[in-house]
Amino acid sequence: MSTPKIVLFYAFAPLADPDAVRVWQRDLGEALKLRGRLIISEHGINGTLGGDLHDLKKWARSFRSYAPFKNADIKWSEGTGLDDDGCSVDFPKLSVKVRDEIVSFGAPDELRVDENGVVGGGIHLSPEKLHELVESRDDVVFFDGRNALEAEIGRFKDAIVPDTETTRDFVALLDSGAYDDLKGKPVVTYCTGGIRCEVLSSLMVSRGFGEVYQLDGGIVRYGETFGDDGLWEGSLYVFDKRGSIDFSDHAVVVGECVGCGAATKRTANCPDASCRRQFVVCEACDAIPCEEHAAATAG
Repeated sequence: MSTPKIVLFYAFAPLADPDAVRVWQRDLGEALKLRGRLIISEHGINGTLGGDLHDLKKWARSFRSYAPFKNADIKWSEGTGLDDDGCSVDFPKLSVKVRDEIVSFGAPDELRVDENGVVGGGIHLSPEKLHELVESRDDVVFFDGRNALEAEIGRFKDAIVPDTETTRDFVALLDSGAYDDLKGKPVVTYCTGGIRCEVLSSLMVSRGFGEVYQLDGGIVRYGETFGDDGLWEGSLYVFDKRGSIDFSDHAVVVGECVGCGAATKRTANCPDASCRRQFVVCEACDAIPCEEHAAATAG
């Protein structure tokens, strides 16, 4: 019986020939009828793949057989389904590309990696260690390392959510001094699976933030550990056709529709084809013109 699954993974390690890795992963993915997105650079690999459980297990064995990727943290979740060809319906195709960065902060020259991962990043905290830190300190700050839209439907309690549309916005915000008041506090960065915080925490450390942590495994690992009975509130935004995932049957809905203000975790592209923005919007308000969406968010 076919079982649709999705894997989320990354590995920071020096790669001498990123294009050779691209060809290997493209050919392997096509042979196993996998779909998804992989980004490769001289700093490592970042990706998400969907397919049948059996095929993804074959992929994982091959992936980890390559020394730089042997310790990669691969996170598994439920897929929506498979089409008649046995391919994931959560992704339109398999895309494998080489880029300057495996996560686009626009600062490839600032990132340093070795065989152990990112050099100079924040201290990794397991979900359990995160709770210990929060229980022992009253000044812990959660710092969302995702785009602001993602945080609208789910975030850690009382987290700081920077006003960002893309990951590249973080560098300018940090350089502006907007968060210099946090430099004397314990700052816990968090993101979906952990990769964005690997880079973000290193950028913060290099800019004088003295006590920087990163949630190991990201929100995904935290949700697997504590579900909705901890410090997380809402749904997790994901970059595939699922749109979002919940960690339990009692997840709270924290998102508000841009049109009517109703509680919703639903996100959608602007109906105007010339607009590339997304909004938190309920089904009833989904057809609101772009200018009304923009006015509502601005107001």
